[in-house]
Amino acid sequence: MEVMETIALATPPVVSGAIPLLGHLTEFGRDRTGLIDRGYKEHGCVFTVKLGPQNVAVLLGPEHHRTFFMETDKTLNIATPYKFLRATFGEVFFMAGHEEYLRQRPFLTQAFRREKMAYYIEIMNQRVQVWLDALGDAGEFDVSATMGWLTQDIAGHALMGERFMAEAGPEFWELYADVGRGMDPILPQYLPLPKFRRRDRARARMADILRPIIDERRANPAAYNDFLQDFVNSRYNDSGEPIEDEVLLNLMLGLMFAGHETTAGQAAWNVILLLQHLDFLTLVQEEIERLVPAGQAVDGRALHALTHLGYAVTETERLRPSADMLLRDVDVDMAIGGYRIPAGWKVQVSAEVAHRLPDWFESPDAYDPLRFAPQRAEDKADRFALIGFGGGGHKCMGMNFANNEIAVITALLLQQFDLELLTRDPGIVRGVGANKPEPAIVRYRRKPQATPVAQGEAVGCPAHGVAQVS
Repeated sequence: MEVMETIALATPPVVSGAIPLLGHLTEFGRDRTGLIDRGYKEHGCVFTVKLGPQNVAVLLGPEHHRTFFMETDKTLNIATPYKFLRATFGEVFFMAGHEEYLRQRPFLTQAFRREKMAYYIEIMNQRVQVWLDALGDAGEFDVSATMGWLTQDIAGHALMGERFMAEAGPEFWELYADVGRGMDPILPQYLPLPKFRRRDRARARMADILRPIIDERRANPAAYNDFLQDFVNSRYNDSGEPIEDEVLLNLMLGLMFAGHETTAGQAAWNVILLLQHLDFLTLVQEEIERLVPAGQAVDGRALHALTHLGYAVTETERLRPSADMLLRDVDVDMAIGGYRIPAGWKVQVSAEVAHRLPDWFESPDAYDPLRFAPQRAEDKADRFALIGFGGGGHKCMGMNFANNEIAVITALLLQQFDLELLTRDPGIVRGVGANKPEPAIVRYRRKPQATPVAQGEAVGCPAHGVAQVS
C-alpha cells in the first residue's frame, strides 16, 4: 500500500452506466465480468463500481493484487464480506476471525502436507478408474455434471475414507446439497425461510452422523489415513487440546465444499478447452501415451513429468478461474494507485479480467498453455499475476490437491478414450460458490488397448513422489 496522505486524494473514478439508487447492481448480477472489463478499458487498473449504496473499488494487475492480499487482516477484512458463510460452515477458516484462523491453520497444513499427497493421488486414481470402467466402450456424457459428482466422490473418499462413503456417504451428500442450497449472500441468515430451515436441519443431521464416527476414530487413531483422521488426531498448538467436535464438523463441511465445488468447474473446463484446441490436445495425448501408457496409474512422478498437461491445467486456471472475484472490506482508509479508498468501502479483485491483461499475458484471450513453458514462463513474471487460488496468507492450501486431481482425471480419461466435444462453445454458469461450464456433451469411444479393470481389482499407484502442478 502506498504511504501518502490519503485525505487529499480523490476516490477512484466510477465506471459508466450507473443508474440512480441501483448503480451497477443489475448489470453486476447479469454480467459482472463485462462490467469489470469496461471499467478497465475506461479507467485502467483502479476504478469504482457502485452496487446500490455500496462503493466497491476494483483492483487489477499484480501490483494492486499484492496490496489486496498482503493487506488482508490489516487494513482489509476478509471475514465480513463472507459472513453469510458462517451460517453454512460455522466459525472456521477465515470466517472464524484472524486469531482463530491462525489457531486452525496448522490442522490444514498438516492435512495437505507433501508426504500425504501420494496417498491422495492414489485415491484419485482409484475413483477415476471406477468411473471409467463403468462407461462402457462408447457413448456420451455431460462433462460439467460428471465432474461435479466425480470430484465429490474423490473428495468424500479422501476426506472421510472408504468406510464412511460406503456406510453414510449417500445420505451425507444429500444433506450436504441442502446445506449448499442454503447459501445466500444477500438475505439475512436468520430469516425463517424454507431453504434456511432445511440447511439447519441438514447440518444437525450431519452432526448426528459424524459424532459416532468421530468417537470411533478417536478410539482407533491408527486405523485410518484420511483427512478426517488427521483432524481427529490433531491438537491445538497453544493448549494441546483436541479439536472440538463442532469445529471438526465445520472443518469437514468447509473442506468438502472447497474440495469439490471449485475443482469440478476447472476439471470440466480443462477437458473442454483441450477438446476445443486439437493441436495442443495432440501434444498432451502423445505425452500421456509415452509416459503413462494404458494400464499404468498416474502417480506423483508421472504427474510431474506430464509437463504439457500441467501447462493446460494452469491455462485453465487463467482463462476459467472458478472464483472470478474476491472481496474484502476496507477497515482503515487506504491509498492505492494514486486514489483514496475510504473505510467502509469494499475492494475487489477480478481474476477473470486480470488474467487477460495484455501487459502480463501475450495474446491474453488465446488458449496458449505454452505461455507457461520455461522459455516464456508468464506465470513467473510476478507471483500475483495469477490469482485463481488467491494469494498471500489466505492462498488456497489445497491448490496442489486440486491441480493434481484435475491432471489425474484428464490423464486417465485421455489415456483410455478418444473424445469429441459435441457442445462446441458452452457458456459459464456463475454460482454463489464457484463457476462451472453449462451442460457440455462429450462423445467417447474406448481405445482398443484400454480395457476396463476387473471388478474389485485394486487400482493404485506407487508413492514415488508428489506433483507440484501449479
